[in-house]
Amino acid sequence: MSDTTAATVDAVEAPVKKVGLVKVVGILGILGGIALIVVGAVVWIMVSSQLRAENITVPDDAIAFQGQTVAGPFTAFVQADIIQHHAMEASGGQTYAELDREDPVRATMMNASFLRASLFTSVVSFGVAAFAMGIGVLSILFGTALHRLASVPVVVKRSAVAGS
Repeated sequence: MSDTTAATVDAVEAPVKKVGLVKVVGILGILGGIALIVVGAVVWIMVSSQLRAENITVPDDAIAFQGQTVAGPFTAFVQADIIQHHAMEASGGQTYAELDREDPVRATMMNASFLRASLFTSVVSFGVAAFAMGIGVLSILFGTALHRLASVPVVVKRSAVAGS
């Protein structure tokens, strides 16, 4: 009985399956991520500049950001909160729906409600813009990973079978 052993040979071979589509998907992920980041940044800047153009200043009795111009999600939220506080004081604690139709304070409550809704819409817009930018970063990372994985050569280890 003779023992014949052969050395293990590493060989670099082209992949058996085509990986061109995986590379294309990776590139599309990177480009889509860049687009999401750009669009998110544009929306953030646009909403911020529109809020800033209104020259709204957070009043001194707000919970935070007193004296600052409303230009971001936090100042917009605080401004909406203080509008609600002031409106409820003016109405004696009654909401728009609870006030009599002939009550002159009802118009104040309606305006306060509209202002709050507008400010909350800007807060949501900031959130959507931040979400888009975050998804853009993830898309770039996943696209880069896919593209790199499709570009890595395949190493095949072969070992000879010992003959008897």
